[in-house]
Amino acid sequence: MTATLSSQGYDQAAFDELLAGLDEPGWMTDRRRDAFQAFCDTPWPSSKDEEWMRTDIRLFKLDQFAKPADPASSPANPGLLTQGVDLGGHVQSVDGDLVSEELSDSLAAKGVLFGGMQRMIAEHGDKLRPAIERDIVCPKYDRFAMLNAAFWTCGAVLYVPKGVAIEEPLHALSVLGAEKSADLSRTLVVLEDGAEATLLAETASASPDAAGLHCGAIELIVGAGAKLRYVNLQNWNNKVWHFAHQKAVVGKQGQLQWTIGALGAKLAKVNQHVALEGSDAEAQVNGAMFTQGRQHLTYNTHQHHEAPYCRSDLLYKTALQDKSRTVWRGMIKVDKPAQRTDAYQRNDNLMLSEHSRADSIPGLEIEADDVRCTHGSTSGKVDESQIFYAMTRGYTRKEAVRMIVSGFFQQIFDRITIESVREALGEAIGQRVQDLSNQ
Repeated sequence: MTATLSSQGYDQAAFDELLAGLDEPGWMTDRRRDAFQAFCDTPWPSSKDEEWMRTDIRLFKLDQFAKPADPASSPANPGLLTQGVDLGGHVQSVDGDLVSEELSDSLAAKGVLFGGMQRMIAEHGDKLRPAIERDIVCPKYDRFAMLNAAFWTCGAVLYVPKGVAIEEPLHALSVLGAEKSADLSRTLVVLEDGAEATLLAETASASPDAAGLHCGAIELIVGAGAKLRYVNLQNWNNKVWHFAHQKAVVGKQGQLQWTIGALGAKLAKVNQHVALEGSDAEAQVNGAMFTQGRQHLTYNTHQHHEAPYCRSDLLYKTALQDKSRTVWRGMIKVDKPAQRTDAYQRNDNLMLSEHSRADSIPGLEIEADDVRCTHGSTSGKVDESQIFYAMTRGYTRKEAVRMIVSGFFQQIFDRITIESVREALGEAIGQRVQDLSNQ
């Protein structure tokens, strides 16, 4: 797949060209201008920054990537998470351009909004503006957040009115197709009080060899008594640079189940934050990561308890093979008013080769005095006796390793309530497992 690239770089000329082609409210353009000025005034993060000292981006050159001038064609594969699922709607983008969107008439009649972000803002800007201006993801957190806030071109919006429960999952797919294409997208989910929905979001590369860039932002707003199940599968090929800021805020008695699958990317640096803003709110965060080759995946998670009687439960499991490396830095932050907090975080790592490496750094910052906050981390290798036992029962060595890896992730799979998602994630991981004797 080939396409002509637009203006190289992310300078004033490219920014002016972008604004000239957009049809959006003035307040959104003002936000872009503010973010672009900050982007111009801010250097890239360096290894001297605490958050970046284990993630080397010196080889990353932003000017090598751009949004293609001509939209690429839609991929034949609709995504891994849609198999066997009756969807209520879908949004799909390719190389930063919206290519299709759909929402069932029954959901539209209930006041549900779902579609590409640019159209949603153009048609429903007044309704979405309060949520956007909350800056759930700070647009000036670092230079990648500024880049996204200034240059984003696609993404999805889901807005569910008060008291409306959606049974059918909704699906959003972002695809990179052209060589050295850039995807700068945003996702905004707003569940008003008492609403309920499931959003399946995934990314994919149309080619296994095309280099690319994704710089994204995800904002989830769960109202009082609302319930959101959000699945985010990152399945880029291993030549994509992946940077993202993701944050959810949960209101009083709201519930969030957030599942992440991280399989692809050459280098990934993701900040995932959950803020429990209302009392008796609950968040369950599940992460399944599998790395191979020379992949480098860094995930910083933050569980922020701001109100009393809230619960958060985070479990990240990682399997590594070849010379890949992962970094997980987790933090539980409990504010002084957040009494009776119940928080837990855990990261388990399964090393499938002698040369893989996992850095696991849990942390606690607690200001309240009546809480229960615990954390844990483990790293270990595959037990050769388990492989030998399976082989004596007729399995090949590779089949035995796959079973052990599948069992390692089973605790994550058990938490996923959608059967098709469990199967898709398990199958995607299983296909990546190699014979340990080759490591």
